[in-house]
Amino acid sequence: MTSTQTRFRPTRSTGAMPTRRGAPRGQGAAGWLFVSPTLIVLGLFLLVPVLMALWVSFSDWTGNGSPFSANVHFVGTANYDKLLSGGGLAETNFGTSIRNNAWYVVFVVPIQTGVSLLLAVLVNRRILRGRSFFRTAFYFPSVTSSVAITVLWLFLFSTTGAVNKALSYLGVHGPNWFNDPDGIIHIALRALGVTTGPAALTQNSTLGVSWWDWLAGPSVAMSAFILMAIFTTSGTFMLLFIAALQNLGADVDEAAMIDGANAWHRFWKITLPQLRPTVFTVLTLGLISTWQVFDQIYTGTKGAPQNTTLTPSYLSYTSAFGNQAWGQGAAIAFILFVIIVVLTALQRYVLRDRAVSKRRLRLYEPIRPTTTDEVQR
Repeated sequence: MTSTQTRFRPTRSTGAMPTRRGAPRGQGAAGWLFVSPTLIVLGLFLLVPVLMALWVSFSDWTGNGSPFSANVHFVGTANYDKLLSGGGLAETNFGTSIRNNAWYVVFVVPIQTGVSLLLAVLVNRRILRGRSFFRTAFYFPSVTSSVAITVLWLFLFSTTGAVNKALSYLGVHGPNWFNDPDGIIHIALRALGVTTGPAALTQNSTLGVSWWDWLAGPSVAMSAFILMAIFTTSGTFMLLFIAALQNLGADVDEAAMIDGANAWHRFWKITLPQLRPTVFTVLTLGLISTWQVFDQIYTGTKGAPQNTTLTPSYLSYTSAFGNQAWGQGAAIAFILFVIIVVLTALQRYVLRDRAVSKRRLRLYEPIRPTTTDEVQR
């Protein structure tokens, strides 16, 4: 008797998994019924206000009466044009706020991510005594009111505050933190003898701000807010990293240790790649929060000195509630929304898992049975 075998050959991938059968009749309607209260609440308090603000950004509404009254007119992209290419004070203030916030993001996001990861690794070590105490201590600033932290920061970083006092013991004359508008990069260049920039930078501008001022770096006042952001947010992201570290298996790490890999190589080659989803989450949350800085500026400096702590969120508030330019205020909010979405998508593209993105699904189908003799031939 001749035995037979069944061979399988790959077919061209369709790019999709086989679909499942639909849910039993009635379950879909029941599911929509259960989630409908949440959808209604989100629609009323989230979607509708967003659509109303979008209309305001294209109108000349002054804040009096309804934005849908007959006295409110559609002005097209006039509010956006004043901010992006108007050539006046609105464009200059908007460009200044974008520059300030961009430097804020550049410094805060990577530093707070690195600090939170370092704290997580330290407090996750089994040999550390009192781990619960340190976790609570590092997380405590995150649950404290931002207004209270800002008031405390104003006291600590005042001219005669504790920070400058500590610096004096080291022989360093502390700056006038919240009253110094100079950028830290310009300060460093002046220390090297560079007082003015080249003509190519000083004579060209973007959004009403010269290229030389774009490269000034965060002001001394904004640097104090950068330190405050790192101090208050690192504890929150530390908890995310701790949860991720505790879910990692120890088998691969132990195998690498047996092979002679030191602690740094094990962390860089084994632990960190497994933390990619958490790193992406922390960077995304940090990116979103740093582009929405408002309460610290409102409580602390209100954009001073010389608008070097002005942020788009605070400028949107002052344009709408202070200058009654509600269209411009709404336009700033939507431009900020676009910036956050674009940067988040770019960050997702950069941090994507390239190995998984190149993987293709192959489906197999049986072909006719063949005898053992045919297989041997």
